[in-house]
Amino acid sequence: MAKRNTYDADSISVLEGLEAVRMRPGMYIGSVSTKGLNHLVYEIVDNAVDEHLAGHCDTIEVYLEKDGSATIIDNGRGVPVGMHQKGIPAARVVYTTLHAGGKFDDSSYKTSGGLHGVGSSVVNALSEWMEVTVCKDGFIYKDRYAYGQPDMELVNGLLQTVGKTRKTGTSIRFYPDKQIFEHIRFKEEQIKNRLHETVYLNPGLTIVFTDLRDGKNSEPVTFHEPDGLVQYIKEMNAGKETKTDVIYFSGEEDNIMVECALQFTSDFDENIFGYCNCINTSEGGTHITGFKTVFTTVINSYARELGILKDKDANFTGADVRNGMTAVVSIKHPDPRFEGQTKTKLDNQDAAKAVNKVTGEEITR
Repeated sequence: MAKRNTYDADSISVLEGLEAVRMRPGMYIGSVSTKGLNHLVYEIVDNAVDEHLAGHCDTIEVYLEKDGSATIIDNGRGVPVGMHQKGIPAARVVYTTLHAGGKFDDSSYKTSGGLHGVGSSVVNALSEWMEVTVCKDGFIYKDRYAYGQPDMELVNGLLQTVGKTRKTGTSIRFYPDKQIFEHIRFKEEQIKNRLHETVYLNPGLTIVFTDLRDGKNSEPVTFHEPDGLVQYIKEMNAGKETKTDVIYFSGEEDNIMVECALQFTSDFDENIFGYCNCINTSEGGTHITGFKTVFTTVINSYARELGILKDKDANFTGADVRNGMTAVVSIKHPDPRFEGQTKTKLDNQDAAKAVNKVTGEEITR
């Protein structure tokens, strides 16, 4: 067949609904490898953590089910189920529409990790099926989807109710699409590490993880770290020769909450981990730049005051003053900008200023 070489109006394709996600999943979850597969769990957990940050959730349960699916349950307010202006239940809007959710309205969430309103609908789009159970207003509501599309009849235009309850919260259970992913077996240790990391950043949160696959020991593992970042630093430096106690400080600047813990060891390398709204910014960003800049400035200032550096001496470099440092810099930002949906690098210039000011004030006290 002859190759079509024309470029005209008929060459322009429009992907409706969640088709774009299924066509280019890597744009939304990074890859279709195990890393991307696990990312589906993280997206739903992050939404539950947002409920915690809003003050409405203190427990999240994560299950890797026998059939290969994953279930995430929170005791938050429950996804809205009333009729949306689009003419369908609000929950269906959340799970079938990109950039839909409560994260765009600061009356619902002051800070949020799932800021783009993309995560839940992306998980739905990349799953063979997904079941949603919402406990809200005294009732239990159910909905189901197949390959991102609704697969359950509405009753008078609303979600079906399957019982009554005094509880509130949302349960999401999904089975990844074998057509999309290279493998559909979740990696237990990677997920556990991510969940443990999450509770270090949220001292008031408890996450319970249970792996029910393969006849394994299905005893639940509970993650709860009331000492937060201080304990996180101690855990990372366990077994190392430490040179200082863990130094912790926090503060707020321009509605940006800044929290930091650091410690020096006898190692020569530095390990600085950044988070924004509980999302690990593995490639750093402006908050890390702000921290490094002010820390280097303060140490050089002290060195000159104490006579360690003379007038003729050049300043210590950043690498000099951070040798052996283990640090965690965590901020809560009302309007974060990340480079890409997988949120590996923060781009807000005001984050650098806030971290710079809080760190400078606290470490010079």
